[in-house]
Amino acid sequence: MNLSRRQLLAASSVAGASLAVPGVASAAVPAVVRRDRPALPSGLMSGDVTENSAVVWSRTDRRSRLVVDLTSTGRFDRAIRLRGPVTGPDDDFTAQLPLKGLRPGQRYDCRVSFEDAYGRRGESLEGSFSTPGRNRGISFVWTGDTVGQGWGINPDFGGMIAYRAMHRTNPDFFLHSGDNIYADGPIEAAVTLPDGTVWKNVVTEEVAKVAETLAEYRGRYKYNLMDHNVRDLYADVPIVSQWDDHETVNNWYPGEILTDDRYTEKRVNVLAQRAKKAFLEYLPIAHQGGRERIYRKVSHGPLLDVFCLDMRTYRGANPTPGTAGPVAMLGAEQAAWLVREVAASKAAWKVIASDMPLGVLVPDGDLIEAVANGVAGAPGGREHEIAWVLSQFKRRNVKNTVWLTADVHYCAAHHYDPAKATFTDFDPFWEIVAGPVNAGTFGPNALDPTFGPQLEFVKAADYPNQPPSGGNQFFGHVEIDPRSEVFTVSLRDLYGKVLWRKDLPPARRH
Repeated sequence: MNLSRRQLLAASSVAGASLAVPGVASAAVPAVVRRDRPALPSGLMSGDVTENSAVVWSRTDRRSRLVVDLTSTGRFDRAIRLRGPVTGPDDDFTAQLPLKGLRPGQRYDCRVSFEDAYGRRGESLEGSFSTPGRNRGISFVWTGDTVGQGWGINPDFGGMIAYRAMHRTNPDFFLHSGDNIYADGPIEAAVTLPDGTVWKNVVTEEVAKVAETLAEYRGRYKYNLMDHNVRDLYADVPIVSQWDDHETVNNWYPGEILTDDRYTEKRVNVLAQRAKKAFLEYLPIAHQGGRERIYRKVSHGPLLDVFCLDMRTYRGANPTPGTAGPVAMLGAEQAAWLVREVAASKAAWKVIASDMPLGVLVPDGDLIEAVANGVAGAPGGREHEIAWVLSQFKRRNVKNTVWLTADVHYCAAHHYDPAKATFTDFDPFWEIVAGPVNAGTFGPNALDPTFGPQLEFVKAADYPNQPPSGGNQFFGHVEIDPRSEVFTVSLRDLYGKVLWRKDLPPARRH
């Protein structure tokens, strides 16, 4: 069996789990589903999978202990059993188990269940993930913006079928670039479309109003996991997740006081604390630098490192377009981390997973929400921080960076060229925009000339807030060849049709 029992034992001891080798009967036969035993209402997930580590997640319906049977042989009668943490109401019955000591380039099958205080196991579900390895290519998908603008789970439409299209590409992992939920968007049972037809949503109590309480934030994640397309993808494909604004409230920044009459709790800091707890409960994240920190590096072997940014927690107040002085977006500590870690990366490609685009103008009423401030000339506002990062990449001879993002609800490919920019102290790079995956489609937005983005491709809505049934839902796909190290990126629609494709050959350090 290609599994290091000694390493797993040490890792699970650190994680607070215990390990035992089960007999054939207990491992090979799934537990009988009984109402008096723990159930699995939200499926299972794996996340932040690297060459030798992963996180396994699930949720139950009562106080019980997470149990994971793990095998690399495809046979559960040879599985190693890992007993993880006990969960209860304080965690909304969610549980995560970090795994270390895994072998590179290996497929693992896992069976997840929960065990009550009497040692009785309940419902079980099976999933899988593969660790990256040398001499193997990598493929992955990315998108963002799930269940936005009131477009929820429509059984007549087949549910969130863009997740099915992503699943069919058989990716090694799925990068969710933010807006995993829309906590600020109530969902109604029926929405009349411009052509007179009716979009029908599944509705639960928690999604019928804006989320303010912790229970309502949690309810948004539970709602998305009701969709079979989402659960099927998560069982087979590890997720790398980051957040943006709608996990809390639209366009928020620390210290903001809301004027929205829908909210009884106006303090964004209070809402963000509840939102972050729900985010960390419902998504499997390998914590780096403390449990509360969302930005991190997820390594995928010699071909790829993914650097997940948090462009929400450390930002300053949304500025006016003419603001000349610096305004935080990443914050000094995260910006320094990004430069340091990307410069130290030995991977052929460095993906900067940015939850907002760099050169696309994203307004917040009369203010600026994203990086671009819409003013030609030298960097202003949040552009200062990005200009410093880009210039540091150039000074440190960083090659082969690609910025992947979502947020603006249309897809586009931008090439940033210093020869066509007003700020020129950086090397050329690509930024590819995907999304939405099950939300209203908009765009396209104007481009800001500061960093010289050149539009190579765009596909946007036929009209503002176009529903998923219009077909303009988008995700991106990347494949990296293990021999040539060519980074092939494509943008695809709701059904997986390739709309645009580009081969990016690797640049060599000099």
